[in-house]
Amino acid sequence: MMKKILSLFAVMMLGFSSMAQTGPKIEFKEETIDYGTVTKGEDSGLRVFEFKNIGDSPLVISDVKSSCGCTVPTKPKEPIMPGKTGTIEVQYNMNPGPISKTITVQSNAVNKDSGIIPLRIKGNVIVKEEINLMEKKKSLPSS
Repeated sequence: MMKKILSLFAVMMLGFSSMAQTGPKIEFKEETIDYGTVTKGEDSGLRVFEFKNIGDSPLVISDVKSSCGCTVPTKPKEPIMPGKTGTIEVQYNMNPGPISKTITVQSNAVNKDSGIIPLRIKGNVIVKEEINLMEKKKSLPSS
């Protein structure tokens, strides 16, 4: 009976150790950046996604793509060593209206399905109204 219990315990321990993944693992500080309501011309549209390699081997970001040409992402050129951090910069062109874009990150991270991580930006871009002084003078009551 004792041998059966020990054998079962050994099989369980082997199963647990095989579940512990080794390799690069990516963890983002945030996977969605909310611009909030921003004004065209007053905000550059640049935002930064920060991440850390929480794995035990170098993390390689092989590609970063945007869902449209209005958003330009920039990926790290060098591998991110275990325990180190990296950034992905995203430049939105600040077209007026709602922002809802996806940036797809391809990596060798073993803790994400196929190493793919979807990042999102959201918000709303408004245009600052310019007051025409001539129109303002016309609308003042005359005495």
